Amino acid sequence: MVKLIMGLKGSGKTKALVDLVKKATEEEHGDVICIERDKNLTYNIPYTARLVHAGEYGINTNTLFRGFVSGLLAGNYDVTHVFIDNFYKLLDDTSEDAVSALLEWLDEVSSRQNVKFTITATADPDAADPRLKKFF
Repeated sequence: MVKLIMGLKGSGKTKALVDLVKKATEEEHGDVICIERDKNLTYNIPYTARLVHAGEYGINTNTLFRGFVSGLLAGNYDVTHVFIDNFYKLLDDTSEDAVSALLEWLDEVSSRQNVKFTITATADPDAADPRLKKFF
């Protein structure tokens, strides 16, 4: 399952993500990972969740992002939920085709690995491509 939380800047996406991370750490029986580009959530995410600062690993392309997520899941079979904040800031290609392809890939990974993905993205949800809206 892939859930996309899309909204304009200041609409409360990150706060919603933090609340969902807290809930997941309390209710799920596996490891919870939160990926962000910078170190903005350090004091907001519970210590029981693994906070990953993607900027420290040079994640700056869609291909590297795929490899990074694959490596996280390959190295830990107990991951039940991956949260990703500011999705578009991690990618070099944010075109509708590229983002749609990446979300479809995450959805396939989710089905195969039994891992949930919750993602925030800054954009107007009303203007989103229909291929993205199915993940709302």
